[in-house]
Amino acid sequence: MFEYQLTDYLLLFLFGNFAGFINVVAGGGSTLTLPFLILMGLDTSVANGTNRIGILTQTMAASLSFRKSKFKDTNLSIKLALLTVPGAILGAIYSTQINEESFQLIVVGVMIFVAVSLFVPKSKTKEYVDTIKKLPLISYPLMLLLGFYAGFIQVGIGFLIMAILGAVLRLNIKRVNMHKVFIVFINTIPTLIIFILTDNVDWVTGIILSIGASLGAWWSAKLSLKMDEKFVKLILFIAIVAMAIKLITKMELF
Repeated sequence: MFEYQLTDYLLLFLFGNFAGFINVVAGGGSTLTLPFLILMGLDTSVANGTNRIGILTQTMAASLSFRKSKFKDTNLSIKLALLTVPGAILGAIYSTQINEESFQLIVVGVMIFVAVSLFVPKSKTKEYVDTIKKLPLISYPLMLLLGFYAGFIQVGIGFLIMAILGAVLRLNIKRVNMHKVFIVFINTIPTLIIFILTDNVDWVTGIILSIGASLGAWWSAKLSLKMDEKFVKLILFIAIVAMAIKLITKMELF
């Protein structure tokens, strides 16, 4: 039994490395970690809560890195992040109540959406700004919805935040990335607390996955400069589709 668990955790650590690498080079690493935890045998709510440990540590590290490099817009970051918190709390509560099969079907749907979005051409519009003084009214309900989605499932939230901040606020890509990690960091705090209070966090699994992802992000930082982004996206696409098929098979829909 002990040997099986040791092998299991080694696989978890190695997969964390892979997810961390993917996250640095192409983004979307969390699209792999949640379904992987489910396939490892965790209940969907526990997998969802456990996945937040790595998300919290990685976004905290990224936010601190931006601040140390003096690349920040504190007021706007805080405002955007706080707008997502009520939705994140509601989303997390709802995710602990939905049945397993429904949640897994949603995960599969999101995975397919993310897989397809990997190959959507990026906008070449250059009319972007560094900051804004006043948020447009539409941004308030949008941030609330983003928060709900982040609390509920989180998978692919980075892509959604980047799309909305770029399209609605017209912020440039560097500013979008800065705000994105801070927004996710802040709304992950109450979300993780809810999962902890409802006993939906496997700490050992989450910490091992988090360490693996952090190391994967670290060693891939230099390697990413030599990697072809399109090739990495293809690997990510194949991995997402394979795991989606595995989840569907696990649900015995066919």
